[in-house]
Amino acid sequence: MKILLIHSDYLEFEAKQKTKIAEDTDVLKGKMDECLTAFIAVEKEDEENPENVINNTVNEIIKTAENLKVNNIVVYPYAHLSSDLSSPKVAKDVLKGIEEDLKEKDYNVLRAPFGWYKAFKISCKGHPLSELSRKITADMKEEKEEEKGEKKETEKSKFYLLNGETRELIELNEKNVKKLEDEGLKALAMHEMGIKHEKKSKETEPPHVKFITEKEICDYEPSSDAGHFRWYPKGKLIRDLLQDYVYNMVVENNGMPVETPVMYDLGNKAIREHADKFGERQYRFKQGSKDLMLRFAACFGQFMMKKDMYILPKHLPLKLYELSTYSFRYEQRGELVGLKRLRAFTMPDMHTVCLDIKQAMEEFENQFWMCLKTGDDLNTPYSVIFRYTQDFFEENKEWFFKIAKDYKEKYGKDVILELLPKRKHYWVGKVDMAVIDSFGRPIENPTVQIDVESAKRFNIVVHEGNEKIHPIILHCSPTGSIERVLCGLLEKASMDAEAGAPPMLPVWLSPIQVRVIPVSDAHKDYALNVAKKLRENNIRADYDDREESVGKKIRNAGKDWVPYVVVIGDEEVENDTLTITVREKSTLKKPVKEKMTVEELIEKIKEESKGFPYRPLSLPLYCSLQPIFR
Repeated sequence: MKILLIHSDYLEFEAKQKTKIAEDTDVLKGKMDECLTAFIAVEKEDEENPENVINNTVNEIIKTAENLKVNNIVVYPYAHLSSDLSSPKVAKDVLKGIEEDLKEKDYNVLRAPFGWYKAFKISCKGHPLSELSRKITADMKEEKEEEKGEKKETEKSKFYLLNGETRELIELNEKNVKKLEDEGLKALAMHEMGIKHEKKSKETEPPHVKFITEKEICDYEPSSDAGHFRWYPKGKLIRDLLQDYVYNMVVENNGMPVETPVMYDLGNKAIREHADKFGERQYRFKQGSKDLMLRFAACFGQFMMKKDMYILPKHLPLKLYELSTYSFRYEQRGELVGLKRLRAFTMPDMHTVCLDIKQAMEEFENQFWMCLKTGDDLNTPYSVIFRYTQDFFEENKEWFFKIAKDYKEKYGKDVILELLPKRKHYWVGKVDMAVIDSFGRPIENPTVQIDVESAKRFNIVVHEGNEKIHPIILHCSPTGSIERVLCGLLEKASMDAEAGAPPMLPVWLSPIQVRVIPVSDAHKDYALNVAKKLRENNIRADYDDREESVGKKIRNAGKDWVPYVVVIGDEEVENDTLTITVREKSTLKKPVKEKMTVEELIEKIKEESKGFPYRPLSLPLYCSLQPIFR
């Protein structure tokens, strides 16, 4: 069974036309205010044990109703949720059973008739929990009980502040966590502990949402599903450069790029088990006789590839890397905010096969430092949380303390430690890194995880003599999703602006690195030659030939966050020297100008971009010919 739960201001329906399978009923109209509306599709698999399906559905509806503090429930048959429907008889019996059980538990219930074409109006509350989708099965009772028991254990998960220098572990609670001096760690810890951050904003959305449209980077695609974006030329360039950056880093660290499908058959036992562990945030559908899903990470394809490989100890650590364009997660609509959380995203995903836990720990440490470097390179400092099961931590605490000490020495920062009393996930240890946004909330970015489960599930083996060993597998995303990287960069730009510095992207990542502006017609040829020379030397430059005042052109360059703005007048032509506004050195109130030759400007930008990828600007050289996308 599939259900869609909507916390509604009201639902109103009217049955218009009867079908061949319609039930006889006197309830052809209905309205209920302040209710939980349950849109329900009864599926073929529900026919095997409809009683359990009814019971599990009712439990799920009640759990949601209690969370939302509502007592009014609408049961609404909605076949469009599934392509594998049960017989009409079973569907009617199940829907009636759900209605009766809810009434017995003292809920006010309105059930829309089955098998009628109906008109309906609904008003959704619009908060993060107002739209919830669920997959209900007959055997969920046992699973839910297990999960419930497991949750009770994970609720005992404890959080600590670790001083890497002194090795002091301070257990965090609601009182002392708010006293942390490191604002990034405080924000991260409060988020993890479910404590609301005191930093609030009158804004309805984070600043980066305005930037992505204002700067013609990307925007929501209205003709697609929610959380899917269109990317304009500037945004596509930024994305491609970030992807190149991760690719180069991974290859330098002996990763081997591969490519795998985005769609998988849930008839494969290993794939289904792995997918089920992720929960319900998935795009699943039926095509012919197959149950299919769109991947939510690159692990499926890489694991299947590794299963077919002949791996020897000498090959290890073996690293396969994929930029998963795209991965798909059916996130709740209320959680979809700009680039921070999407339903389709680009994830750099590397999986490393390690012979044993010793090798896995060595690689974990290497990849931890690799991930930290991405924060250094992008100038988006991370706050760090380690997560270990209690037994893994106790066995390897000296190793962990050494990492924390080295981190403290290099960055001068402490870390958060979460200890889980028992392994719930496929990993025994992981590290997560986050950028803190303008509202004091973490943007989760790089991660490294020690997976002790998947090799056995997918039958990945290392051949050591006559033995077949199930290895340890590390999951690593060196930056986190490309979209979140950009989200972090834009949020930092906003915070820089609050501090009085002009917002900007790193020079190597700026779509337009230099804009050349002539003062008058007499300076056009010289200015145009400068712009062309810059492009010839792999500098992304354009030439502002628009019929506007010089002042407006300069302001437009500022709005476009151009790092170097070159204004050319008589003095520049006569002396063959450029007057350049350097954005990085300026403040919002006072621009900083420097004199240099075109060769010196080229050298300066190349030095600033050294070690980073380059792609040419796809927009026309002339600003007047550059299309407006919004």
